Amino acid sequence: MIEIKNLSVRYHNSTNDALKNINLTVEKGDFICVLGKSGAGKSTLIRCLNGLQKPTNGEVYWNGEPMSTKNEEQIRVVRREMGMIFQHFNLIPRLSVFQNVLTGLFGYRNSFKNLIGWYNSEELKEAKQVISDVGLSEFLDRRVEHLSGGQKQRVGIARAILQQPKVLLGDEPVASLDPGTSNHVFKLLKEMHLRLQLLTVINVHDVTLAKRYATRIIALKNGELLFDGTPDEFTDRIYHEVYESEVEKSLSYIT
Repeated sequence: MIEIKNLSVRYHNSTNDALKNINLTVEKGDFICVLGKSGAGKSTLIRCLNGLQKPTNGEVYWNGEPMSTKNEEQIRVVRREMGMIFQHFNLIPRLSVFQNVLTGLFGYRNSFKNLIGWYNSEELKEAKQVISDVGLSEFLDRRVEHLSGGQKQRVGIARAILQQPKVLLGDEPVASLDPGTSNHVFKLLKEMHLRLQLLTVINVHDVTLAKRYATRIIALKNGELLFDGTPDEFTDRIYHEVYESEVEKSLSYIT
């Protein structure tokens, strides 16, 4: 569904590539966790997938078509099929759970309807259903500023699912959550992935979560693809190679 060929990205005022010659193909049914230290290129990769970041070299293909040839309107159409879950939720604090989730429909509606907040009965029904799916029906009318971090992330998941995406992307969606809540959120993401038969690509720091839920792990280091394989193939040796400098720092502190 998404093919990446010889992808490199270098940001302005930088002498190093954020991504270096990445080649990947990801398909419907893959539940992919992308691992790597901060600065490894994980967020840049996600932003290239949904067209928020243009490559310096190489190409991203969506259903066989190069993203670089699409205009802004065509890229917006592609993004409608990509649900995005953010680390810091990207919710509107003073709006209710229901109102925040409904914003997931904005890409399919005209600007005037979005501006006045008018939705038909089918749209309202679908929004209530996805809110129920993430276990927040009792919080339907609660302002999201009064929710816990885990609840806010579930609102973000519901909003993304309401888009009826073919691809679900996540940029460190559990980085600010405690381990128990992170596990609950990942379990929910996996359930949604299987039920809706999605392609899911999630950036994550927690190797345990990746090995528990992913069908495929990708690891980046210094912008380069270091590993692409199954969770079972992600061995301790590869872990140490991916996180080498952090491991060495920990060992030097102990000694």
